[in-house]
Amino acid sequence: MPLPVYLCHILTKVTVLEIPNNKIYSEQRTTLRQRILQIEHEDFNPLALDIFRFQAKYNAVYREFLLYLNTGIDKVRRLTEIPFLPIQLFKQHTIRTGQPPVSQVIFESSGTTGSNTSRHHLHDAALYEAISVRIFEAHYGPLKNFHILALLPSYLERNNSSLVYMMDHFIKESGSEYSGFYLHDTQELLTRLRYLKDHPDGKQILLLGVTFALLDLAENRDRLEFLKGLPQLTVMDTGGMKGRRREMLREEVHDLLTSAFGVSKIHSEYGMTELLSQGYSSGDGLFVPGKTMRVLLRDINDPFSVHDQNISSNKTGGINVIDLANLDTCSFVETQDLGRYGNDANSFYVMGRFDNSDIRGCNLMIL
Repeated sequence: MPLPVYLCHILTKVTVLEIPNNKIYSEQRTTLRQRILQIEHEDFNPLALDIFRFQAKYNAVYREFLLYLNTGIDKVRRLTEIPFLPIQLFKQHTIRTGQPPVSQVIFESSGTTGSNTSRHHLHDAALYEAISVRIFEAHYGPLKNFHILALLPSYLERNNSSLVYMMDHFIKESGSEYSGFYLHDTQELLTRLRYLKDHPDGKQILLLGVTFALLDLAENRDRLEFLKGLPQLTVMDTGGMKGRRREMLREEVHDLLTSAFGVSKIHSEYGMTELLSQGYSSGDGLFVPGKTMRVLLRDINDPFSVHDQNISSNKTGGINVIDLANLDTCSFVETQDLGRYGNDANSFYVMGRFDNSDIRGCNLMIL
């Protein structure tokens, strides 16, 4: 069935959800939350299925979507059988499961001029912060071992970016007086980098930036010569041109950045407004998701045909994300990104986006 047909139907049929027994809902949520915080690899599948049943019962938008698809909730036994909520619905509805606490933050996507933006209500900041820290530290080690320099001008110009929220928390967790955000003052950023190079203290340096800002910084290579041979420097690209530059191949971008910053690899972060978990790449565009996140690929022409990682790693499909940290919204999100599986378990590449998709700030570069 074509995507617009089922979207148009679900957008006009969402009704108010009444929870007949708030105590049962609260007890179930508390149990699921604790399981999310304690998750190990072998726990993912059973926990994802339990969250599916929980959200199928208590999430009004998701419930209507499942009803329209005539999904037999009790018959779903595999992750590939779970219907994924189209990400566009975050633009049209407040996606909420049950009766969570009042929104502590409302994240909003950047979108493009004149476009609708997605809104993601964060009801449990402590859960988001704990999960995001755990995912980062599983890949890179304790945040206290880092100086974090965040070059995110387009995000800092807004006050509701999930990436800025996460990085602000990371900066505080690092405990470094040298960690901080940089808007347009790249000279201050370079001064800080030079100081850290000249006064090594055993900590790693993470320079994280939106793609266009890193490319702007890399254009004057003479200013970056002092960084050559700085082994503790990690450069991480969050993706996104924001209309500031032409879209480029990932290899082209990373070749420019590795040469300019004197590093062997450019790291990347995969995340978006509608997700609370992240994936990280240590180079070559191969992402590894955190323990609370799983990517499944769907057929490009049939959004309901979902494949696990047993299919060929050369096959491209639409990226569906299971994000267990989205306990209070929806954990099963059909994105508009294209990807393919990597050779390692649960790893994936981002290949680009479907035609006519909004230009977004996650990882937009085409392989």
